[in-house]
Amino acid sequence: MASTYLDYNLIVRDMRESINRVSQQKVVERDTQYYKDNIGKVTTVEAFLDDYRLYSYAMKAHGLEDMTYAKAFMKKVLESDLTDEKSYANQLSDDRYRNFAMAFSFDKSATVAQTTAQEDAVIGLYNTNIANADSAMNTEVNYFDAMTKDGNIKTVDQFLQNDRLRDYAFPLFNLNPDSYNFTQVRDALTSDLNDPASYINTLQQSAGSSLTGRGAEIEALVAKYDERSSAAAQITSLTASLSQPGADQPAIQARISEQQAIYDARNAELPPESQTAANVSALSSEYAQLDYTASLATNLKAMATAFKFNTDGTAPASGPLVGDSDKASMRELHFASAPRLTGTGALINKDYFEAHVNDFATATDLLADSRMRAFIVTAYGIPRATSSTVLKAIITSDLNDPASYANTTGAENNAAYKTLAAGFNFLPDGTLASGETAQTASQTAEASSNYMNRYNDVADAADETLISSYKALIGKVDTVDTFLSNPQALKLALSAFGVENEGKTVRELRLILTSDVNDPKSYVNSLKDDRYVKLTNAFNFKTDGKIGAPKLAQSQSEILQISKAYVLTKSQFGTEKDKTDATTEAKYYAAEMEKIGTLEDLLKNTRMTDFILVATGIDPKTVPKDYLKTVFTSDLSDPESLINTEADPRYRELVASFNFDATGKTVRPQENQIQTRRGLLETEDLYFNQTLEEQTGADNEGVRLALYFRRMASGIGSVYDILADTPLMQVVRTTFSIPEEMSSADVDVQADYIKRVLDVKDLHDPEKLEKLMKRFTALYDLENDTDTSPALAIFNSSAGSAGISGDSLLAIAQLRRGG
Repeated sequence: MASTYLDYNLIVRDMRESINRVSQQKVVERDTQYYKDNIGKVTTVEAFLDDYRLYSYAMKAHGLEDMTYAKAFMKKVLESDLTDEKSYANQLSDDRYRNFAMAFSFDKSATVAQTTAQEDAVIGLYNTNIANADSAMNTEVNYFDAMTKDGNIKTVDQFLQNDRLRDYAFPLFNLNPDSYNFTQVRDALTSDLNDPASYINTLQQSAGSSLTGRGAEIEALVAKYDERSSAAAQITSLTASLSQPGADQPAIQARISEQQAIYDARNAELPPESQTAANVSALSSEYAQLDYTASLATNLKAMATAFKFNTDGTAPASGPLVGDSDKASMRELHFASAPRLTGTGALINKDYFEAHVNDFATATDLLADSRMRAFIVTAYGIPRATSSTVLKAIITSDLNDPASYANTTGAENNAAYKTLAAGFNFLPDGTLASGETAQTASQTAEASSNYMNRYNDVADAADETLISSYKALIGKVDTVDTFLSNPQALKLALSAFGVENEGKTVRELRLILTSDVNDPKSYVNSLKDDRYVKLTNAFNFKTDGKIGAPKLAQSQSEILQISKAYVLTKSQFGTEKDKTDATTEAKYYAAEMEKIGTLEDLLKNTRMTDFILVATGIDPKTVPKDYLKTVFTSDLSDPESLINTEADPRYRELVASFNFDATGKTVRPQENQIQTRRGLLETEDLYFNQTLEEQTGADNEGVRLALYFRRMASGIGSVYDILADTPLMQVVRTTFSIPEEMSSADVDVQADYIKRVLDVKDLHDPEKLEKLMKRFTALYDLENDTDTSPALAIFNSSAGSAGISGDSLLAIAQLRRGG
């Protein structure tokens, strides 16, 4: 036969082509196609084990061909939880079983409404939005102020066509910035307010007259309907009471007659009683429309008063479009309309209190001002539900009188009551002594300081409760409807993405949350609003409304596999600290991977890309900056693409381990898919390699040994890995001329001897590995001068290739005994 050295080199000088030739063999091609066509249809371990062609293909690929018969044993391997170090596959010392289980996904990822990362992100966004609310509101105030001075807005049309200005100004005048009558608003803003015949004055007069005239008629008509209905009800009730024992029948009859007279009078004026409900409803709608029109006219006039547009629609040539006092009033209204009080809103309230607290001569007048009352309650820590009557009793208490209200009442709030009483100077009758003011300067300063410290206490406590409630609920959510039926959880989620005030119905939110964000035609994408896309991505609801597995850029099983590979690579020849550092880095990777949404997110994180390259066995320093993007965007389904023609197959498996589509977005893997893309490609590649080695071994077992050693070298971490694998040991024995008798020596003695002739680290250096293979193939021919090599026998009993290891035999024996 040809020399081992020559045959080996002919194969490895273009390993990709050698593998391709094997893959194109009819039998191999047919079996591979069957596997690819059918593995996606398998959903259970039993179905996989029962399909011999699938099962045997995978077993051969992973070097477990001689264990194909042991289905009960392999079932336990496949069902192992690989995240549990005590699981069945992890307890076996032969890594081939764990690797086999890792190539499949029978241990399904948990289905959850949100992962921990998604939950933390939503809560983080909610807190950020709360923290940034004041800044965002001030930004809009500043934008409005800047645009309405110095001639930035030149015409009324320019103002009305500016969405941002409308969104700020319209709500302050109770107008909807998204649905309004352009002509009506324009005519109002360009009206001459001093002209009784102008549009806005005519509109207001007409609307007011209609509400006064027709509104009064409607109120009178509705009152008559009510009278008739009330009379009918009383007649029925009184008639029934006539039969009661001891009933004063004459008196009851008299009352019936009275009600009958009312009923008859109203019945003569009104349509039949059967039409009452419809008629009252129509009248109420008419009155509501009249009231709306009157209110609209009032609001439009208020807006027209604030804005100083000329009657031709132009802005004033000199002077601001909106005066400073009007801007200040609008600013106050803007912050007062916020869902919660912000820092600026609190300062506005503080300024108001300080400016007006001494305008009041009596406690009654002070507390009649709702803004003053709300400030006082907050500043002094008084419960919000406290009535004005109680507040007056507290604020007028004489603390020198042991029997005063503040000294005797309040229990748990008594200290706050006393502080409030001491904070004002009202006499017990609610008045002020001559020359006194409601507060001294020091009392006002203290009240203001207390207010600024306390103004958001209630809101903060509500936030804590809301977040706790959200965390408690989200883990129990099993459908989108369960989530949508919880107002508090929904409020937090919508607020996190800034869509809490958009008015979406439950039906619309269900369509949004169950949309496929990667489908351009899906409902959420039809909204053309990125906020809703982000909301949908924050949850794992499927199109049927049920929860699904998280849509991760890399599945949990793949994250586990690549993390283990990283730790192994970093700690194989390192210290205990190296292992600790690698484990820390793996935890970072797993946590960050849950946050990766696109290929771009991954590639811009150098720490993450270095991690995946190291885990794959590739030195990050050898990879050009943009090469990863090139391979990740290559088409895995095209045999001629870069990723499929790249000489190093590790890139292909790396790319296949991620769930990115052609555009770089993360897609959810097909449901019930038991093998990832990486698992499938790895199984195919291993099958082709096993077949190549098997076929070359039929002609030259030395080549098979060399190819096997070359393939396994990257996983060898110590000399004990070599000693545990018969083919590996045969290569080392031949390469370094170790006597056969050495195999009967103590294992540690053998290990020490190998360490003297071989540095295991060299096996991870491609150049040094090839030098070792050249030496082996040359020496193999010298040792084996016949056409039959004992290597075939080695493979037939190997623990590292196709043989049955001691672990396997022991496990099978336990299964047979029912252990």
